[in-house]
Amino acid sequence: MTQDQSPHEIPGAYHAGSRELQDRFDSRRIADRLEQVTAHATFTEGDRAFINNCAMFLLATADQEGWPDCSYKGGMPGFVRVLDERTLAFPDYDGNGMFRSLGNILINPHVGLLFIDFQRPNRMRVHGIATLHADDPLLTEFPGAQLIVRVHAERIFPNCPRYIHKMHLVEYSVYAPTDDRTPPEPEWKQMAVFRDALPQRGTNDEGDSAWPG
Repeated sequence: MTQDQSPHEIPGAYHAGSRELQDRFDSRRIADRLEQVTAHATFTEGDRAFINNCAMFLLATADQEGWPDCSYKGGMPGFVRVLDERTLAFPDYDGNGMFRSLGNILINPHVGLLFIDFQRPNRMRVHGIATLHADDPLLTEFPGAQLIVRVHAERIFPNCPRYIHKMHLVEYSVYAPTDDRTPPEPEWKQMAVFRDALPQRGTNDEGDSAWPG
């Protein structure tokens, strides 16, 4: 245990930058207490119910130089699944083809996921190690999925919801795949300037079932 760690602190929870600001604003004690009381490494039944009901989350990744990327991921409720006490999975749907988030995962598997419920203000963070899977059994359960991303959770913790603006869902996106509906093509993919550059359907390269993380 280092001088900066409290007896019950999870290693890696806070770094020198966090500690400098905690000490400046006298928040080290409450930061340590929150870590002790709320942070955990395995999903609870409450965590599972909350995540499995979410229709969106934010995915944070970073490249090999540390440049961050934050991406909105959406689908129908249940498109993110907690599989066991340390693993969750979600599908990668057709997008713009840039593969910023998943490309980052191939070279830096450390990820952060932020789940938010805007109707009953609540939020949860998950930090973990992600891997990509091209022939995951879950692919058959997610129509339209190209890959499955599995995340091994390292730290799970709720956040205070007081600054979450309460909003009500108007409707789910028509582009979110479902068992009984093929999503329409987005308008931008029908523009002449992009049409000749679109990937051919069904021509994805065959590869290993999982890439090294």
